[in-house]
Amino acid sequence: MNYRHGFHAGNFADVFKHALLARLIVYLTRKETPFRVIDTHAGEGAYDLAAEEAERTLEWRGGIGRLADLSGADSETLALLAPYLDCVGAFGADGRPALYPGSPMIAARLMRPQDRALFCELRPDAFETLRYRFGRDARVKTIHIDGYTGLGAYVPPKERRGLALIDPPFERTDEFEVMFEAFLAAHAKWPTGVYALWHPSKDAQAEKRFLAAFARAGVKRALRLSFAVASGGKGLRRTGLVVVNPPFVFQEEARRILAFLAPRLAQGPGAGFEIEPLTGE
Repeated sequence: MNYRHGFHAGNFADVFKHALLARLIVYLTRKETPFRVIDTHAGEGAYDLAAEEAERTLEWRGGIGRLADLSGADSETLALLAPYLDCVGAFGADGRPALYPGSPMIAARLMRPQDRALFCELRPDAFETLRYRFGRDARVKTIHIDGYTGLGAYVPPKERRGLALIDPPFERTDEFEVMFEAFLAAHAKWPTGVYALWHPSKDAQAEKRFLAAFARAGVKRALRLSFAVASGGKGLRRTGLVVVNPPFVFQEEARRILAFLAPRLAQGPGAGFEIEPLTGE
């Protein structure tokens, strides 16, 4: 458990993941009935981009920092990004928000009074920050637990509607396999839930096996989204998201969002995105 997201907060992968996460949560709010968000690897919940960790890498400059000026964006794209950017808040004169919201804060800010959230975090120091941050929010329960264990223990939620974000740090060499097995066990108990599974794209063969597993396991509705800021170079340059049971409007909303973000966040040749169904009905 050495991963510290503070070094990477607000980078291009966060922007990709969180802009799409916000759309999924907004869709859930369109019905009056309550829903639950389960975040398996919640981290600290939010991150200070002026802190030493963020200052050492400055990854936010290639991510959220490039959204400080949205000139040139059309009104429809701005409307789709608005829930995410409202969660981010105002940008300072240096082009960064004071606090970058992780997925827990995005969920909490978009949820309504009747909705609930369960945030799991195993690393002790991150959990203490997470618990303190949401300690006064009666809608939120924070649990010091392995996220995969938490997912299996808390589905199906009593609300029956909701979203599970599975967003591990990928410190393990078998993370793809462990993540998929945890998802599959949860899906067997809660087949109607929306699942968002994030992953880096560094090991092409492991990723290929992971993506093929959805069809092999008979998962009926799964959408693959891939986002790259360059085709080469050091560090993470491509990332992906698999969304199971995506809302009807999600694919086209994601296409418009990513068509805007790809050139805006590009760091070299090969920047772009792909969206395709992994499985059908």
